[in-house]
Amino acid sequence: MIDFYTAATPNGYKVSIALEEMALPYRLIPLDLTAGEQKSEEYLRICPNGRIPAIVDRNNDDFAVFESGAILIYLAEKSGQFLPTEPKARSQVLQWLMFQMGGIGPMMGQANVFYRYFPETLQPAIDRYQNESRRLFEVLDGHLQDHEYLVNDFSIADMANWTWVRNYEWSGVAIDGLDHLKRWIDAIASRPACARGVTLPPRKDANSLRKAGASMVTR
Repeated sequence: MIDFYTAATPNGYKVSIALEEMALPYRLIPLDLTAGEQKSEEYLRICPNGRIPAIVDRNNDDFAVFESGAILIYLAEKSGQFLPTEPKARSQVLQWLMFQMGGIGPMMGQANVFYRYFPETLQPAIDRYQNESRRLFEVLDGHLQDHEYLVNDFSIADMANWTWVRNYEWSGVAIDGLDHLKRWIDAIASRPACARGVTLPPRKDANSLRKAGASMVTR
């Protein structure tokens, strides 16, 4: 059993999708970020960075893993799924995973901050992060012109990038003219496990789910 600490964010959804796609048994433990539960002493022993997501593998000496990309790699290796063993294909998957971790996530995250949440309208900052997000989308679109998924079959690289890119409107970034990217977004959205993953935990019910106790999920 895997204890899965999370919240309704793109980084959390990466792991919920992976667990659903891999059909690994897990226990969903939502954290109330507004209440600061991710900074609790108990949780910091699992994730020293005080962020979500994190997992504890109860079947592996209570081994804790934090950082969403590291969790995806751990789960893929544990399950033997969604990460090729052939060296070149494995490297390609990890390259596109790092593309999300170092580019898509940070740029869209900053676009969200300045476009949605910052108390002042700082247009140069908004433009900077929206434009860079769009540039990265164009990189994906160009690659997907000749690929159904980022690397051969569906992989953890697709999971990681999709959870962010699917929210392009929230970041104020258009995907007009990016037909290959749009096709890829829709294709992944049609996968039942991915559709379930982005509902865990439910946005509106995260607190009630937390208070009721961790739910058991065994899909």
